[in-house]
Amino acid sequence: MSPERLNAPAPGCSYFTPKQCIPAGTAVSPDRPVIFQPLKIRDVTFHNRIFVAPMCTFSADDGHLTDFHFQHLSVFAFRGAGLTTIEATSVSADGRISPEDSGLWKDSQIAPIKRIAEFVHSQGQKLAIQLAHAGRKASTLSPWAAGGTGNVIATEEQGGWPKDVVGPSTSSWGAGTCTPNEMSKADIEAVIADFGSAARRAVEAGVDVIEIHAAHGYLFHQFLSKTSNQRTDEYGGSWENRLRVPCGMIKAVRDAMPSGMPLFVRVSVTEWLEEIMPDSWVFEDTLRLVKMFPDLGVDLVDVSSAGNHEKQKIFTGNEYQVNLAGKLRGELAAANCPVYVGAVGRITDPVAARDIVGGNPEKDIPAKADVIFVGRQFLRDPAWVVTVGNKIGVKVQVPVQYQGAKSVSGS
Repeated sequence: MSPERLNAPAPGCSYFTPKQCIPAGTAVSPDRPVIFQPLKIRDVTFHNRIFVAPMCTFSADDGHLTDFHFQHLSVFAFRGAGLTTIEATSVSADGRISPEDSGLWKDSQIAPIKRIAEFVHSQGQKLAIQLAHAGRKASTLSPWAAGGTGNVIATEEQGGWPKDVVGPSTSSWGAGTCTPNEMSKADIEAVIADFGSAARRAVEAGVDVIEIHAAHGYLFHQFLSKTSNQRTDEYGGSWENRLRVPCGMIKAVRDAMPSGMPLFVRVSVTEWLEEIMPDSWVFEDTLRLVKMFPDLGVDLVDVSSAGNHEKQKIFTGNEYQVNLAGKLRGELAAANCPVYVGAVGRITDPVAARDIVGGNPEKDIPAKADVIFVGRQFLRDPAWVVTVGNKIGVKVQVPVQYQGAKSVSGS
């Protein structure tokens, strides 16, 4: 009988990789601020509250993730993010933002996601996917392909489908974008079914969390807002009518998920149009919507903003959306609404990140979110979880293979 292998393999992995007895990103200091405390949502426990936000990379092949996505996403999970989220993934071919978007509208797109999920799980980490449909913002070029020309439409020659773009109504997002075809009832029923089918494939691929993209002027958001939904049938006009399609999307996704899997929804809490469009989507609308989430099976609201009209006026800066998350969290707490809140938007400073999630009693600042979603800062620093720990005085576990790289003062 051979001796027990000391460098034990990760369980359930089809290839050898060492077992991470303590997942990277776990705080090993005796005193842990909230940002490094575990959080359990349904049956999934996250070992810290620093999540990687979905980030479009415009690099998929007919919707299929590639080796690029494997390395892009695995580096964040390997270095300890509490959750790593696959970018906006379209539920149908015509729902892509660009011809190079991630997709999950056919079964062949499952395997590349499953490969990423296997690695992430072998490291003791968690993986999410964001399901989306771009609606009237579909068939556009990647930012670097558009090159600041003002015309972002991807033509047929560029792999686009400008004549087949759909939306709640025929109004476009703005200059240089496609004019959508108004969706028929059959189109609406089909896209709701597409969300359910994509969720089923995501479950088969092995993700731990599903997020629905209901923000940034994509199809879910387009139906919610009067700035983009000018319909006069049962899908437009009144609050109840404008909620039919979005609620149908949520129900289709939740019904396709195991009961123990968390469901998140990213929202635009405001369109930043209040001064010029009184009927635009505002904070009070979001609060009313999120109060419906517990009955719809949604566990967390990911608070973003804007994206539904070219005339939006956004005042940006570090943590520019965090106060919106804090305001929403306070209102939900006052209403005893059990929905977790995630904050996103230029979160770059470790001390600020700590205080967003844990508050700052010395300055009488309450917590503004239960988790943070971080995008660009992870691109600059894939080991940002460790950076946060170092900055706020928390010892954080690193992968066993990297433990020989000790931190050096001043390095």
